[in-house]
Amino acid sequence: MKISGYGYVRNGFQYGVPFLESIQSVLPICDEFIAVVGDSTDGTREAIENLNSPKIKIIDTIWDDNLKQHGKIFAQQSNIGLDHVTGDWVFHIQADEVVHENDLPKILENIKKYNDNPLVEGFLQPFLHFWGDYNHIRNSRAVHKNEIRIFKNNPEIRSYIDSQGFRKFKSNEGYANGSDRGEKLKVLRLDAPIYHYNSVRSTKKMTLKANNFQYYYGQKDQKLAEAPKEEYNYHTVDRVGKFLGTHPKVMTQAIANHDFVFEHDKSQAIWDKKDKLVQPLEDLLKIRIGEYKNYILLKNIK
Repeated sequence: MKISGYGYVRNGFQYGVPFLESIQSVLPICDEFIAVVGDSTDGTREAIENLNSPKIKIIDTIWDDNLKQHGKIFAQQSNIGLDHVTGDWVFHIQADEVVHENDLPKILENIKKYNDNPLVEGFLQPFLHFWGDYNHIRNSRAVHKNEIRIFKNNPEIRSYIDSQGFRKFKSNEGYANGSDRGEKLKVLRLDAPIYHYNSVRSTKKMTLKANNFQYYYGQKDQKLAEAPKEEYNYHTVDRVGKFLGTHPKVMTQAIANHDFVFEHDKSQAIWDKKDKLVQPLEDLLKIRIGEYKNYILLKNIK
């Protein structure tokens, strides 16, 4: 049984994402890691090379700025990685996502346990969305609670819409033109959280990220070449809570280097109108109302 990890990144240093830590966090249980590296100008490729791991294979790409509707460029880069993995299982980890070393044995144990079970196509993992600094988590209904990151290798599996999740598609043509909506993967819950550090950057790098994220979703006509002078306002977030756990060891230096202390000024919070109405009910019932589920959750599987 072979496990292939993969991820994609472009100008990781410029955008302030922990792409090296991301790779290193899953490398111990992977037999290979496919690093899809876009045309970077900040030393991203060289830094991955300098990890000096025989498991890592770098695939060089050039980002097509014409693919800027609905985040298609992200799906394209993800699919390039999928096309190069050779393992029985695939572990997709994005450049701002990290796995805790304490969870690696559990992940490996479950992969082995369900390797020969044809009903199980992958696993659903919870997400911890850090916000502002390493001590706060965004915990409103505006963020996704779970997503698929580990699944059995299957040539029919493609990134769905952008690269947040995956589905199976019968034909490449149907996938490309959007006529095939795909088939959801059948998955089991796996209590091994993904530490999502997307919103823990300097205020200027966060502004750069926010602007260019909108560009690749077709919401802005131009992307910024460098970090702007204005600083991102983290206080407009709807809701955060304190994080009381431990971080992955690979994040030790990044945490030590972080110089922004965040304490939420709730008076600046901006809520979506629907979320503000529904959130108290969700908190009371302890369920997510109308949750988007890009998967089929299996039950009673031992």
